[in-house]
Amino acid sequence: QVQLVESGGGLVQAGGSLRLTCAASGRIRSISAMGWYRQAPGKQRELVATVTDKGEGATNYAVAVQGRFTISRDSAKNTAYLQMNRLKPEDTAVYSCAAGRAISSGMVFDYWGQGTQVTVSS
Repeated sequence: QVQLVESGGGLVQAGGSLRLTCAASGRIRSISAMGWYRQAPGKQRELVATVTDKGEGATNYAVAVQGRFTISRDSAKNTAYLQMNRLKPEDTAVYSCAAGRAISSGMVFDYWGQGTQVTVSS
């Protein structure tokens, strides 16, 4: 089993920045991919960004956050980060960390954190 704990959410004005942290514990060696998802009130959960162990850490971003958000992973600390810059009110959501496996056709996330609230005021 893998346990994920997110932190770093909060209230910020539009144009500001936040850095989310996801600390992993347990069977860390089974993890080859991590990601961040978000869910806004009344909307479906959507993928924000992913990072895998392939190559030098392949990353992928939703179109809505490209150029503003950066995902990274510190394997030595078993931690993943999501740096969010130039935040917009539409980024308001509960952000959840996910961990799993990179496979030939993509990624499978087996573990999820509880989520952290991000609120961006206009």
